[in-house]
Amino acid sequence: MAFSDNLKKLPGISHLAAVQLIDADGAEVGRIENMQGQAGSLAVYNHLAQTFGAITPEAAQVGVQLYAEHAEDARLHPGKHPNIDRLLQLVEQGRTLRVKHVFAA
Repeated sequence: MAFSDNLKKLPGISHLAAVQLIDADGAEVGRIENMQGQAGSLAVYNHLAQTFGAITPEAAQVGVQLYAEHAEDARLHPGKHPNIDRLLQLVEQGRTLRVKHVFAA
């Protein structure tokens, strides 16, 4: 299934301004904003956080699958899709990121 089809099945994100990604030391290591070019990633990461409670290696693997055709492009062109690259690294390294939701005003 295509990424655009997968997005249609995910929970809405209109209530979110962003998500912050927090590492094991409590440092913010990423932020995905609710804006053009990032909204799809925000929907994926929000869904993973709601489903798994954090971006665990298992959640990251599911996330890579949700990105569908973009995942293969990310593998072929590291750096082109940083939010997919992050998920691939979490799977590879066995790390988990906590998610802090930033709600829209």
